[in-house]
Amino acid sequence: MTTTDVRQPGALERALVILGVLIAALWVIEIVDSIAFEDGLERHGIRPRAWSGLDGVVWAPFLHGTFGHLISNTVPLLILGGLVMTSGAVRWLQVTAIVALVGGLLTWLFAFSGDSVHIGASGVIFGYIGYLLASAFFERSFRAVVLAVIVGVIYGGGLIVGFLPRPGISWEGHLFGFLAGVAAAWAFGRRGASASEI
Repeated sequence: MTTTDVRQPGALERALVILGVLIAALWVIEIVDSIAFEDGLERHGIRPRAWSGLDGVVWAPFLHGTFGHLISNTVPLLILGGLVMTSGAVRWLQVTAIVALVGGLLTWLFAFSGDSVHIGASGVIFGYIGYLLASAFFERSFRAVVLAVIVGVIYGGGLIVGFLPRPGISWEGHLFGFLAGVAAAWAFGRRGASASEI
């Protein structure tokens, strides 16, 4: 695995543009949903074990219940997405896809059903946390350890609280996003280890 991508000329600017476009898209979607659809897009989130809710695995990270919900996800998405981006834009895209799709699919398979619809980018956020923490173990590089310490200090308490079952909170999405992030760190850490052994 290469960690030099961010040090290349213009890499930091590209990373900020990519994250900025993602955040802007989330805000545009929420504004359009509120004005044009009267928050009707939210029904397209993950509905556990309902075939009609399986496509929510793709849409859920882009949908938020309220502007407050989106605000609470914006800053961690920028910070943690930026930390993941220190490994390069391609790695960020790979990790984001894994935590969104695998975490979402696990939420669809195992979350409590009822009439719940799971939406929001917090599953991706918890996936980033899992990836950054586990990378310290699997990658064993100085950079990965430093990033894990930073993430642990800033988000350690929120991580624990995010796993506690509470009404209106997709703790399952948090948990499965986190586990998908750990799996991504394992996969990329092993790939880096096998490449260095050759």
